[in-house]
Amino acid sequence: MKRYGWVIGLKPEKVEAYKQLHADVWPGVLQMIKACHIQNYSIYLRRLDDGRHYLFSCLEYVGDNFEADLARMAADPETQRWWELCRPCQEPLAGRQPGEWWADMEEVFHLD
Repeated sequence: MKRYGWVIGLKPEKVEAYKQLHADVWPGVLQMIKACHIQNYSIYLRRLDDGRHYLFSCLEYVGDNFEADLARMAADPETQRWWELCRPCQEPLAGRQPGEWWADMEEVFHLD
C-alpha cells in the first residue's frame, strides 16, 4: 500500500458548488475509484492566510500499477463527465510539475 497526497486551489466563487458536488458523488465515479485500487480517499478544504481556498487530497493505493489504474480512470466516460464539473472549480498551483493538475505532496510523517 502506498499513500498519496495532493493539493490544488479552489476558486472562491466555486466553494459551495464543489462541496455540493462532493456531498453526492455519482455511484459510477465511486465504483471506478474502488476498481482502480484506491481506498481511504479524502478531500479536505481550507482557506489559508493568503486568503485563497485550497483542497488537500489523500488516499491509499493498494494495486500494483498506479499509472495504469489512473489511466483506466481517466478513460472512463462517467469519470470524464465528473471531472468536467469539478475542473472549472479548481485552480492548479503555479509551481506544480508538468502534467500535474493536482500538485503532488511529499509525505513527511505517518502513524498507523
